[in-house]
Amino acid sequence: MLRSGSKLGKYRIDGRLADGGFARVYRAFDTIEGTRVALKIAPEGVVADDAKRGFGAEVRIAAKLDHPNILPIKDASMIDGRFVIVMPLGEGTLDDRLTKRIATARALAYTKQILSALAYAHERRVMHCDVKPDNLILFEHGARLRLADFGIARFAMHSVKGSGSGTLGYIAPEQAMGKPSLRSDVFSIALIVYRMFTGHLPEWPYVWPPPGHDKARRLLHPDFVAWLRRGLAVEPKQRFESAVTMLRAFQRFEKQALRVSPKSAKTKGRERTKSRVDWRRVRFQAFEKAFGRLLETRYDCPECDGPIAESMHACPWCCVRLDKFPYPEESRFPLVCPRCARGVKLDWRYCAWCHGYGFEASEREFADRRYVATKVAKCNNPGCDRKSLMPFMRYCPWCRKKVERKWKLLGHERETCHHCGNGVAREYWECCPWCRTKLH
Repeated sequence: MLRSGSKLGKYRIDGRLADGGFARVYRAFDTIEGTRVALKIAPEGVVADDAKRGFGAEVRIAAKLDHPNILPIKDASMIDGRFVIVMPLGEGTLDDRLTKRIATARALAYTKQILSALAYAHERRVMHCDVKPDNLILFEHGARLRLADFGIARFAMHSVKGSGSGTLGYIAPEQAMGKPSLRSDVFSIALIVYRMFTGHLPEWPYVWPPPGHDKARRLLHPDFVAWLRRGLAVEPKQRFESAVTMLRAFQRFEKQALRVSPKSAKTKGRERTKSRVDWRRVRFQAFEKAFGRLLETRYDCPECDGPIAESMHACPWCCVRLDKFPYPEESRFPLVCPRCARGVKLDWRYCAWCHGYGFEASEREFADRRYVATKVAKCNNPGCDRKSLMPFMRYCPWCRKKVERKWKLLGHERETCHHCGNGVAREYWECCPWCRTKLH
């Protein structure tokens, strides 16, 4: 075992992350690149040739899988006589995250990410054979999951007859008998998803309904519950044939599930009268009709369900702070700022929403219809080489200068916040979403 502080090539070992049957995983620091990484290393007790064969198979499989929800391999080589696989270092695992309640909207996002990763692998006829929360690594402040550890998948590449490898509690019955298939991964996915939403992990003999079924029915759309039941069928032929068909089925009811599921947990213990609920909903709908497209209020406040936009720093309905955007996985931008969890474009050098990190920007310039075309909405820094801004940006994404312009709501230019000067919808809002000042 490698000790903390010891060196392995250019890597400094910072601690042990996990132990497996074929390898140990360490947290390490790349002393040349200045980045933190995870190192997967065969323990000393493993026969060298076996370790090389197993690691080599894992590297070859992972090299073929280029997907945002599959953990990439940065490097694989012999270092000081050891075979080492180098991977990005995550923030923890889904297993760690499951020790606390997961918001329904976040669990739905995780579900889609897990399905997307496995569907991509299954399209290439790769079975994972060890899908479990420990192998789902968290990144981007918990917004993104990446599937790791294709070490057992090598058995699936050559034959449908496996060794029964996998993690007890998350393997399908037929896989435990040494007969894995793509449908075995489907079963593991369903187990994880069921646990995320109910807090219960179904156990052998997997009789339906399992513990937690009543909670699933309260939280989820009936089509979602039926989808889980099919995924947890004991007979493989009754399940989805692969994660590809499982993902397609999920996408058919995904929007319904998102509308239905988040409400019950939020309103439990604080139910309102029917007239009160209707009044708030009518108010939200009227606002959406007037301002929804202009402000891109595509999200619901996690506290009051009022419509909010990614650019807002407070909920205008209940005034709760939104220092971190609550739905980074649903951003319409390709990247997410690690500091405020809001979207970032590939060619931005800085976050436009917070005075946070600088980024390694793409040299290619990307057009976007959201950039304001008028000259008065440009960065006023003479030294800025791009200047283009989007409404309600706080900082220029090219030079990081604070935006001095006061953003107005089109058609309501006279309605402004008395504190920050930006446009507000006084008819609807309780506070300014840009500075959190009370409006009434």
